[in-house]
Amino acid sequence: MLVFPNSKINLGLHVIEKREDGFHNIETVFCPVKWCDALEVIENKESKEDFILTFSGTKIIGALETNLIYRAWKLIRERKEVPAVRVHLHKNIPMGAGLGGGSSDAAFFINLMNNAFDLRFSWEEKIDMGSQLGSDCSFFIKNKTCFASGKGNELSDINVDLSTYYILLVYPNINSNTREAYEGLIPKKHNPNLRNIFNTYRIGDWKNVLTNDFETSIFKRYPEIENLKKLIYDSGAIYASMSGSGSSVFGIFKEEPSILLPTSYQHCLQKPLAKVL
Repeated sequence: MLVFPNSKINLGLHVIEKREDGFHNIETVFCPVKWCDALEVIENKESKEDFILTFSGTKIIGALETNLIYRAWKLIRERKEVPAVRVHLHKNIPMGAGLGGGSSDAAFFINLMNNAFDLRFSWEEKIDMGSQLGSDCSFFIKNKTCFASGKGNELSDINVDLSTYYILLVYPNINSNTREAYEGLIPKKHNPNLRNIFNTYRIGDWKNVLTNDFETSIFKRYPEIENLKKLIYDSGAIYASMSGSGSSVFGIFKEEPSILLPTSYQHCLQKPLAKVL
């Protein structure tokens, strides 16, 4: 069975306070975008190994034990009896880009295993496994635009629709470390809070009120990312922001953008649904 784990962007990101467990309480709106990996799982009847994971595409560094797909498989095996599987991931979503690619791969793997082998996990069980893997993994289990709070794993509905806009997503070939991003940030409570911003302001006003708290520290460390945001605005975006803790920057456009990017940058353009159909 083959699936295509997508990435996400953050519409606003407020870091409210540090928690006693060392994590932070945040509020953000997750929005799925169609920059995708490819993930295939087949039952492994040819080997005695319970789990085989292979890769292609962008090189993935790290031990198998730290890979989120492997960790998801272990969580599944703790709950259900599953056959041996052979898993292949073609990595296309940039890493260290604030796009949630690793979390998406793990979440799609959970859903794929559930469907392929009729494991009959409840919604709550899948969300619980996702929460154990990463703060935004639960979002990808749901995979629809939603408001996130707590560590990013407390999800609720919100009325935000970007389906009639172009979304340009650009990775400037910079790996942004989440831990480093938090080191340069002072949590604060915002007034108005993020949900009230979306309830009060239209997209044309977001430029003045909708912020990502990580931008201040990341822009100081990587001025190229700030310059990329300015370039996207100069190219006609009605709203632009860094996604997550960086380093990717996205722009929302009413019309198809024309922008000259450095050849080392990767990008994805999501066209409006209304014009695709």
